[in-house]
Amino acid sequence: MVSAVFHDPSGAGLAGTPAAVSVSKPALAASVANLPSAKPAARLPAEPFDWRGLALRVLPPIFGAGLLIGIWALLTMNGGAFPTPAATWAEFAKLFSDPFYDNGPNDQGIGWNVLFSLERVALGFGLAALVGIPAGFVLGRFSFVNHMISPLISLLRPVSPLAWLPIGLLVFKAANPAAIWTIFICSIWPMIINTAVGVQRVPQDYLNVARVLNLSEWKVMTRILFPAVLPYMLTGVRLSVGTAWLVIVAAEMLTGGVGIGFWVWDEWNNLNVAHILIAIFVIGIVGLLLEQALMLIARRFSFDD
Repeated sequence: MVSAVFHDPSGAGLAGTPAAVSVSKPALAASVANLPSAKPAARLPAEPFDWRGLALRVLPPIFGAGLLIGIWALLTMNGGAFPTPAATWAEFAKLFSDPFYDNGPNDQGIGWNVLFSLERVALGFGLAALVGIPAGFVLGRFSFVNHMISPLISLLRPVSPLAWLPIGLLVFKAANPAAIWTIFICSIWPMIINTAVGVQRVPQDYLNVARVLNLSEWKVMTRILFPAVLPYMLTGVRLSVGTAWLVIVAAEMLTGGVGIGFWVWDEWNNLNVAHILIAIFVIGIVGLLLEQALMLIARRFSFDD
């Protein structure tokens, strides 16, 4: 037997004392078992998929492409030198059925031409990054150097890219290094300018703390300036790669050899307009992929969030 004492709310009992109630152990267990059990917390309903947001992202580009193709089809429905979308698509399928064929230096598939152009862009762009990014740090860090070099940059930056090509041909005596030189000199300016602006916008408090801690210039550059300037630097890199891809097509048209620019000019000499249109789309897609890749990298290293 288990005895439990309960207070009688009615006040009944001997001499106003609490009434003693004797409860057996099985009865107490049964009473506890009959108590209402706590219900598990209701699971929140899953958030529905945002079909509207997906449609707003996907449908407008599809409608835009459809509008372009529709206008193109209407303008070419009566024939003429300009090919129809169907004829261009047939040539596209034929070209990309074997994009990497090689019948000699003057007859290679469009895939090889794109790869050769990308190789030149990588070399010129890489050299520009090796020179331009450190130069931007120096210009942003030291005002005397900035005042000395900025007028030269302002003078040379608006020069047309193709105006640099004869200088490259004169110096290097060959078309391929001249094209790489042209890419280098045209893609270096955005990296210098954006990096210098990023260094100049670093809060002065950071540099004051570095001065109090007596940090070396190398540590100031690597520990304070580089993390703060990285978003600006990547913006300059993104702008530079777009300029480099734009310039290489024009440079290859003038220098010849193998490359997508030379391929476009060669197809024009053959009066193959369908291949020229295909090359335009290929150039645009490759440039878009390069820019999107660099934008992803820039977002990855952004500290704004």
